[in-house]
Amino acid sequence: MTSRKKLTFWGADENDDSLVREVIAGRKTVTADTVEDYTKGYGELGDGGYEAGDLIDVHDLKGRLRCTIRAKEVRVIRFGEIPEDVWRGETFASAQEFRDVHIRCLPHLDLHDGFEFVTLHFELVDVAPDTEYLLA
Repeated sequence: MTSRKKLTFWGADENDDSLVREVIAGRKTVTADTVEDYTKGYGELGDGGYEAGDLIDVHDLKGRLRCTIRAKEVRVIRFGEIPEDVWRGETFASAQEFRDVHIRCLPHLDLHDGFEFVTLHFELVDVAPDTEYLLA
């Protein structure tokens, strides 16, 4: 049985909905988190611990429902071996860009080649009715 969960994609500030736009456009199909943080929730709009089959309501940083995705696969990867489907699904041009961005975003972590991330692979199921403007 699938469960309904919640997720928020982060941005530079509360007005940055660029990652949600990438999901709605079908370009972003993967998100990654550290193994340690993957199962932790982060407030009322981030449940954590997503599993294949979960339906997940995606909210922007202002808490507005923007779309619904379905988790297709959860995988553990190593930082030194980023698979092509992961860096492409995260909308990066290469595995090196994936690494560079995550090093910048997670400066408090020692992101060595053996460091593990959990990747959530998903597909877009539905777009919220008041979100059509994001498709432009």
